[in-house]
Amino acid sequence: MELPKFILGDNSDFPETLYIVHTDFPRFILNVETDEVEWLEEFDKEDMEDLEAESEQLFAAAFEFYEHEISQYEE
Repeated sequence: MELPKFILGDNSDFPETLYIVHTDFPRFILNVETDEVEWLEEFDKEDMEDLEAESEQLFAAAFEFYEHEISQYEE
C-alpha cells in the first residue's frame, strides 16, 4: 500500500488539537496547535544535526498541507 506523505489526524481525548503525521523518512507527528514534534525515528547526534537543517522545510511542507486540507473544509 502506498501511503500519502502527510496525514491529518485528531484524537477524541484532545478534541481541540490536530496533528500532522509525516509518513516518509524521517517520520514524525506534528502538533498543529503547539508546533511540538514527536519523532518516530531514532537518531544519533550527527543525524540530528543534519535533520535540524532539513526539518524547517519538512515543517513548512506539513503546514502547507494543513492549510490546503483546512481550506477544503471551509469551501
